[in-house]
Amino acid sequence: MSEMITADLVDLDLSAETKEAAARALAERMVTLGRVTDLEGFLADVAAREAQMPTGLDGGIGIPHCRSEHVTEPTLGFGRSAAGIDFGAPDGPADLIFLIAAPAGADDAHLTILSSLARQLMNAEFTSALRAVDDAAAAAALIRGDESPAAAASTASEGTEPTEGSKDSVAVSAAASADTATDTTTDTTTADTGASGERPFRIVAVTSCPTGIAHTYMAAESLENAGREAGVEVVVETQGSAGFTRLDPAVIAAADGVIFAHDVPVRDKDRFAGKPTVDVGVKAGINKPAELITEVRGKAARGEVSAGSAPGTPVERSGDSAEGYGTKLRKWLMSGVSYMVPFVAAGGLLIALGFAIGGYKINKAPSVMDHFMWLQADSWGALFFQIGVVSFGFLVPVLAGYIAYGMADRPGLVPGFVGGAISLTINAGFLGGLAAGLIAGGVVIGIQKVKIPASLRGIMPVVVIPLISAAIVGFLMFVVIGKPIASAQKGMTDWLNGLTGTNAVLLGALLGLMMCFDLGGPVNKVAYTFATAGIAVASPSDSAMKIMAAVMAAGMVPPLAMALATTVRGRLFTETERENGKAAWVLGASFISEGAIPFAAADPLRVIPSAMVGGAVTGSLSMAFDATLRAPHGGIFVVPLIGNPFLYLIAIAAGVCVTTALVVVLKGMRKQAPEGTGAGVADTAIAAKVDSKEPVAA
Repeated sequence: MSEMITADLVDLDLSAETKEAAARALAERMVTLGRVTDLEGFLADVAAREAQMPTGLDGGIGIPHCRSEHVTEPTLGFGRSAAGIDFGAPDGPADLIFLIAAPAGADDAHLTILSSLARQLMNAEFTSALRAVDDAAAAAALIRGDESPAAAASTASEGTEPTEGSKDSVAVSAAASADTATDTTTDTTTADTGASGERPFRIVAVTSCPTGIAHTYMAAESLENAGREAGVEVVVETQGSAGFTRLDPAVIAAADGVIFAHDVPVRDKDRFAGKPTVDVGVKAGINKPAELITEVRGKAARGEVSAGSAPGTPVERSGDSAEGYGTKLRKWLMSGVSYMVPFVAAGGLLIALGFAIGGYKINKAPSVMDHFMWLQADSWGALFFQIGVVSFGFLVPVLAGYIAYGMADRPGLVPGFVGGAISLTINAGFLGGLAAGLIAGGVVIGIQKVKIPASLRGIMPVVVIPLISAAIVGFLMFVVIGKPIASAQKGMTDWLNGLTGTNAVLLGALLGLMMCFDLGGPVNKVAYTFATAGIAVASPSDSAMKIMAAVMAAGMVPPLAMALATTVRGRLFTETERENGKAAWVLGASFISEGAIPFAAADPLRVIPSAMVGGAVTGSLSMAFDATLRAPHGGIFVVPLIGNPFLYLIAIAAGVCVTTALVVVLKGMRKQAPEGTGAGVADTAIAAKVDSKEPVAA
């Protein structure tokens, strides 16, 4: 295996002025050495990771990094900037820039070395030596661990050539870190008192980030260092790419508090239930570890403990304290929608299949429990229809339950589901489900803030919280807000049923714009949820089915248009984009808007507006043609279930042609960038969702 960093990958006089230019300058060195196969594709992955969360850290450090299929082997590039480059750190520009390139399938040994480098960046002696070194080969040796920071500093001060140092390589550093963690674990489980006779405060922590290469381990190192300075025992479980070793249950049991510093869901989070807990983003673990330790000690002193939780939700926590209420609200709603969509897809397709087999009167068929003939198509149609109706019955309760879960974790499930079921009972529909979920989450959060005796804490999440919260939510839904919401739901339904002519066409255009704006993101999901809510009944209105048709048609346009554009004018696209174009045919035909994300991430200012125009054309034409759709998903595979299918396909083709033409024209007008500079990679929030959908740069 070749070395991860050599002198050829070091630039001690990095002249770039922006983070994009810095990443490009270092990536070009990787391309020259054959470590990266596609410069633009790799930079798109780096930009997508950067858009998700800035990679600047306090202390003048920038660590752009990603996993990418365009990387042949784990590689480090290092640049030192005299002027400093803004990587989004709170304390200002970075002068030490590390570009970490990891293959999509990197093995544990490689990732362990990369994670150990991340820990080294928390070492002031290491970063000081990097600022003082004046030779690229010496800098590479220092980063590899072939020379110690002290030796490098001595060499720099003497002005002599670097000498072979103390071989404490990064890999050895990793082992030392692991040994330290093991020793701490042992001490925690065996030593009940410190030197002074009083047992030190004990904290267990979990750190994780989307990539699992850099921030995960830097946060762990930062928390451990802060713990040593405060006289607190801190044992960290790093849920990163270099392996995931669970903390010993005895260590967790003996802990006095818990710190979660994470940007992806904590795995097996229930292990830590019942302890004082601080839950923050991974950057807080890096930048303010002492404050987190103080906060968890304060919670322990006040007797504040956490309830249980269940892993797996896209929004396992409500968000960092710095996030605004609007951001938190979006996360809570998306949590409910993400769990509801599979029920919509299964139920909708089964109902549509039932109508296709048994005809439009199949909703009048008797129960298949009483009448089912194995050889009759009508019986099978009735079976599929009735299963689909049962599936649809879960939509509102699931929506409400998981909105509450996004807010308050597992204790929110019971009142959320109860409130959603009541919403169906009183005909408050999806509006009632949204309200019930938010109320349930708020009620549970309020109950959890009440101080209770230690003897009652064990039964709180199982008995007390479900009982009190379900009663409060039920009272509010039945007696206070249920009737007004039901009236609002009826008014919205009547309005949709009354849409005709120009109003319908304009609504189709608006939905088309929303579907193509962020390609599967929050705005796209709002339009999709609006459409599926209308057909989530056994007998949806014609207006609701027209809206569903317009939404699906518009969502198919971006990937199909990108596929067509890469076919007719391939020279305007990179080799990677042309390969993505082949897959986009299938993704677009299957109504997977995310198939256009790679193109939008690489060239958002041309691709996104073009897609929105084409989507608006398709949505308005679909409404004008009175196309209807009972199924919430399926793309071309549910064309037999579409009303006016020929005109529907014409609407899609028109939007695809419009978007393709606009993309080709706009890209053709683009001035050819000088060799090695390329076009803008991804300077829009669209790139941030590449990680949540396709974790190439998690």
